[in-house]
Amino acid sequence: MLVVGRKPGEYVVINGNIIVKVVKSEEGHLRLAIDAPQTINILRGEMLEKNPIGKFADGDQASNRFN
Repeated sequence: MLVVGRKPGEYVVINGNIIVKVVKSEEGHLRLAIDAPQTINILRGEMLEKNPIGKFADGDQASNRFN
């Protein structure tokens, strides 16, 4: 796992086509902007923890790209 410090306005690039930018940082809260190809599903950690195999109540894969 890579751990980096970033300030608001700074970003990291993953695999040349995914950009994760720090939009806002306050005490205990962080807001990120993620720019990725539409073929990449983006899940919040708590959604993945509730459904470890990425399935939701209807049994389908996450149909919404952002969860």
